[in-house]
Amino acid sequence: MHPLQAFIAVAGILTNRADLAVYASLSAMSRGRRYPEVPAPTRTEYQRDRDRIVHSTAFRRLVYKTQVFLNHEGDLFRTRLTHSLEVAQLGRSIARSLRIDEDLVEAISLAHDLGHTPFGHAGQDALHGCMAGHGGFEHNLQSLRVVDKLEERYPLFDGLNLSFETREGILKHCSRAHAQQLEDAEPGGVGGRFLRREQPSLEAQLCNLADEIAYNAHDIDDGVRSGLITLAQLREVPLFDQYRHAAQATHPHLNDAAMHRRLLFEAIRLMLSAQVYDVIDATSAALVQAAPDSADAVRQSAPLVMFSDAMREQSTVLKRFLFKNLYRHPQVMETTGRAQQIVRDLFAAYVQAPQEMNPAFAQQANTSDGSVKARAIADFIAGMTDRFAAREHERLTGQRLLD
Repeated sequence: MHPLQAFIAVAGILTNRADLAVYASLSAMSRGRRYPEVPAPTRTEYQRDRDRIVHSTAFRRLVYKTQVFLNHEGDLFRTRLTHSLEVAQLGRSIARSLRIDEDLVEAISLAHDLGHTPFGHAGQDALHGCMAGHGGFEHNLQSLRVVDKLEERYPLFDGLNLSFETREGILKHCSRAHAQQLEDAEPGGVGGRFLRREQPSLEAQLCNLADEIAYNAHDIDDGVRSGLITLAQLREVPLFDQYRHAAQATHPHLNDAAMHRRLLFEAIRLMLSAQVYDVIDATSAALVQAAPDSADAVRQSAPLVMFSDAMREQSTVLKRFLFKNLYRHPQVMETTGRAQQIVRDLFAAYVQAPQEMNPAFAQQANTSDGSVKARAIADFIAGMTDRFAAREHERLTGQRLLD
């Protein structure tokens, strides 16, 4: 075969996947990139998106951004990076069974937390308060801002120039006011669906649910590992306790106290598998009933990627348990308060002395427009890792709030 014929054959396989369902987001049917580019010869558009995300600066920083436990509290707890990898793994497994695009699911999963601040939700809440009167701060919008503007890797455009479908999936939530701002800046872009009250792609819907499954499971693991919650307390959670019983019934030696780590892992593994199979079954049934004949038809339907009613109820009970016993644990709350103080102090310091920031952000903040200045400061702080934020705070204030 002539090399050109071989190239065309490979490209055809990549862009016209016969194994995908009609309602999948086909790479060949992508709505494209904001800045047109020549297609890659050996990768689909979504594979190309994934690779750009993995090589981005913001993605590398996720290894030092944490979920519930801060970076200094131990090196075995989940970070934003490990969480994103877990979401991608779960998402790809489910996508394969549903015959939707695994590469798009992976790209969205790996990018969905790029806009998170240091110190998890504590940092986000503090920065949102600092940005009151300047549009607020929301990590989904910030993730989009990272891939659209803040990454500086290419000579002809800001950001990563990702495909529409990946960007759409990254923007999980958006207020109507922010959606209108996005639509005004990019007519027909990713903000429009919130104004039209449409759904995103199935791949984006799946990432949202895989995110929930992943953090519920790993917060149980990290919570028990930290000693803040116990296996005895988890008897209150039917979703977990039924699989603990199943693990002990199959492997009686796990009843030994010395085997409790293995018991925890096995119960979580069984729980994760049950949730994955439940999503596949419930979503498959919803797809049969709705019968979408294209990715665009999915957008006009009600949400289609879902738990069964029973699993949704059990997942809600688990989330309530974690909120009460882990996220609001006095030890977590005490650390959360110090982390929020760091973010507030940093913001105030940079308002007074923007030259203390990285030169690129300092230049953007050198303006009489208060909102533009505040947004530049928010961009700089949001990009920090936990340890850098703590060091910067100590440098600027002389205080060490996190040991």
